[in-house]
Amino acid sequence: MSKVYVGKIVSTHGIKGEVKILSDFEYKDKVFKVGNILIIDDEEYVIKSYRHHKNFEMVTLNDYKDINEILFLMKKKVYIEKDNIELLDNEVLDEELVTYKVRTTDGKEGYIKEVFFASIDNKIIRVVLDNEVLIPVKSPMLKEVNKNKKEIIIELISGM
Repeated sequence: MSKVYVGKIVSTHGIKGEVKILSDFEYKDKVFKVGNILIIDDEEYVIKSYRHHKNFEMVTLNDYKDINEILFLMKKKVYIEKDNIELLDNEVLDEELVTYKVRTTDGKEGYIKEVFFASIDNKIIRVVLDNEVLIPVKSPMLKEVNKNKKEIIIELISGM
């Protein structure tokens, strides 16, 4: 069983058993759906209702209908089974991307050291070639992500 971290329960909302999950997971729309199973402390919980509110994912789990029934979940980390995330061919989890090799269009090879967010919608890949290079994911420098070969192809600009 391979789990992927999707967020953390930060508080309750109201008195009817709804919890707030703080998540910066890229594919929230594939995780937070009614009927999907979340894993908290190696226990499975079914999402019974879902809505997005401000910066939070608001869910009710199993048949909990009262705030007192869900207090034991506060501050817990939330995971999903990796196989339950239905990614498209061009979508890759950050955890997998770090295992990919890097090739440049001029023949250099390297590896990905880290993937992080510079802002809410600006993900950066830290690549190690001869030196470290930061590549924005939404940049023309990133030419291809090949899931079959587990590699990315980048085109460096002069001076890098």
